[in-house]
Amino acid sequence: MAEAVVRMGEAAASATPGDTLACIGLGSCIGLVLVDRARSVAALAHVMLPSAPAEPQAQPYKFADLAVSALLDLALAHGALKPRLEAAIVGGAAMFQFGAGGSGQDIGARNESAVRGRLDGLGIPLRAAATGGGRGRTVRIFVGPDVAITVREAGGREEALLGAPMTVGVAA
Repeated sequence: MAEAVVRMGEAAASATPGDTLACIGLGSCIGLVLVDRARSVAALAHVMLPSAPAEPQAQPYKFADLAVSALLDLALAHGALKPRLEAAIVGGAAMFQFGAGGSGQDIGARNESAVRGRLDGLGIPLRAAATGGGRGRTVRIFVGPDVAITVREAGGREEALLGAPMTVGVAA
């Protein structure tokens, strides 16, 4: 039994029952989860920005436009089957305000939109989201026959986001 903490721009995956994957203190970043419950496979990426710059990047998990495909490949490498994959997202908070009333630079909302768009483009259903608002969150994925995902908002308590059967939960 091990807990892998996924830091900014990183990812982890497991098919080992008892393992836990976690992103701690997600603010405007997105914790992107892919699970194949039938095969007990879970993958988690800590996405920081909506899109990569023009030059090639060594950190595909840092950028939403690259991270979704890269995490899909990682999940498949751990035994997941694409038709069985389901997604959840956590984070995307409005952590920073620029100038009076903001400047349209809501990185959290842009990250969420980019991840949702890529998931949709790849045909991976988004089953749950705990996004938006102004507080950070922590997400944990418990690997096993009943893959479960929990979320805890800063100052709050840990709550189920997904379990078996998957349900949609939204926290603003």
